Amino acid sequence: MKQMLQIYCKNNNKYKEFPVGCSLLDVYHGFNLNFPYQVVSAKVNNCSEGLTFRLYNNRDVEFLDIRDMSGMRTYVRSLCFVLYKAIRKIFPDGQLYVEHPISKGYFCNLRIGREVTEEDVEHIKAKMQAIIDENIPFHRTECHTEEAVRIFGEEGMKDKVKLLETSDSIYTYYYNLGETIDYYYGSLLPSTGYIHLFDVVKYSDGLLLRIPDKTNPLQLEEVVKQEKMMDVFKEFVRWNHIMRLNTVGDFNIACKKGYATDLIMVGEALQEKKIAQIADTIFERGTNGNRVKLVLIAGPSSSGKTTFSKRLSVQLMTNGLRPFPISLDNYFVEREDTPRDANGNYDYESLYALDLKLFNDQLQALLRGEEVDLPTFNFMLGKKEYKGDKLRINESTILILEGIHALNPELVKSIPKQNIYKIYASALTSISLDDHNWIPTSDNRLLRRIIRDFNYRGYSAQETISRWPSVRSGEDKWIFPFQENADVMFNSALIYELAVLRLHAEPILMSVPRNCPEYAEANRLLRFIKYFVPIKDKEIPPTSLLREFLGGSSFKY
Repeated sequence: MKQMLQIYCKNNNKYKEFPVGCSLLDVYHGFNLNFPYQVVSAKVNNCSEGLTFRLYNNRDVEFLDIRDMSGMRTYVRSLCFVLYKAIRKIFPDGQLYVEHPISKGYFCNLRIGREVTEEDVEHIKAKMQAIIDENIPFHRTECHTEEAVRIFGEEGMKDKVKLLETSDSIYTYYYNLGETIDYYYGSLLPSTGYIHLFDVVKYSDGLLLRIPDKTNPLQLEEVVKQEKMMDVFKEFVRWNHIMRLNTVGDFNIACKKGYATDLIMVGEALQEKKIAQIADTIFERGTNGNRVKLVLIAGPSSSGKTTFSKRLSVQLMTNGLRPFPISLDNYFVEREDTPRDANGNYDYESLYALDLKLFNDQLQALLRGEEVDLPTFNFMLGKKEYKGDKLRINESTILILEGIHALNPELVKSIPKQNIYKIYASALTSISLDDHNWIPTSDNRLLRRIIRDFNYRGYSAQETISRWPSVRSGEDKWIFPFQENADVMFNSALIYELAVLRLHAEPILMSVPRNCPEYAEANRLLRFIKYFVPIKDKEIPPTSLLREFLGGSSFKY
């Protein structure tokens, strides 16, 4: 008699027996689940797995479609493999680089020895669709890392050879799609036939891989123009190429050769140079008769806005200006007047949680040369207080305003545009794992936030991870739509930072209990940061943006 397992399905809160060695796909069909959209992956005991994963012990299982971020990552990785296979078929000597998310898709650099034409793009798209129509299985093979390195070496995939050789793993895996081989740091779909919707369009000097809308998977995400952000990405990639650090494998090799200190110094110098250039631009605007009186700094959570604003203030002072910080937190409306979200809770992320009239009245008064009495918001009592903080500015004063709503046109619509300079600051990009595995910018910020929340706010990694979806939702609504309004974008990501964050994040992430839903994300982040050779933070300067999260900053927060 065949041995049976007891599987608990979280989607319908039912138990059922299945044979030992059954796949998640077998379990899915056995429970007769009725999902509105196609299931693409699952969590097994709170660990993300592909649908071909086999079960040999009793397990809890939760199935996911692409509305879940884990499911979407599985879908996009599989789509990237199909894109790579199509390009290998059409351009055998071509090189594909999946570089970064942009315009609600993924920018891909395709090098074929000439400019990519619209006809090329149509040919690629048609080949991808043919591969999808064939319903080819994605086959995963686990082996000794040395064997995988040999196989990728024979294929000429040096980026993967370097990544795996420096990963210190005894075993690893790779994927086959027919005769095409590749590596992805996560699960794939069972087969290409699971890909139901995609597009490839010409974008800038490369391609944009378009994906389904996570809220409505039956339609594609709308392409959003992000030219300024694209320029920031290109600048970062260009500097990586100059330093010959195209992927994490290159970075790890440099660290193992003893160049970590040099990478820290170069990364910090590049940021300081950029901050100085921004300060010079603000000053020079004044010499042309359009004096900047208000600098607005916006950016998503854990983007380093606060330290950036302090470092910018230092550079403005070297130009003879007197920066003065204004905190939006002091302009909240009275607690009972705070707007509420769909669940009836106070929505502190809303623009209208701020007293916009008072804020604009005081700004205009300051710009007229009048003295104002600045409020201080008492968060315990939920109301503004006036403690005699008087302010009058002169010709050399420049107001610095940092906050999530700083680029929203509604915030300062009564102030002349020529007197405002707008900055968008975020960890916009980082080095890629390899040519086909990008690093999501949100992962960079989430790791920063987990460390900061644990060190300074008393929150566990579990609590931070559980709040992250609502934080991201607020960013989608109140920050990202206005980022292209900026006069300049500042990339706060440092090429070396994930190697430093690893030593701080690992013990915090390892404390997340296995029996909670947040364990899946904690486990994913732990596996991800292990690709980086760890660097101790002792040589990071006290003015570094990272010090805002790690501690040891010379700035007061």
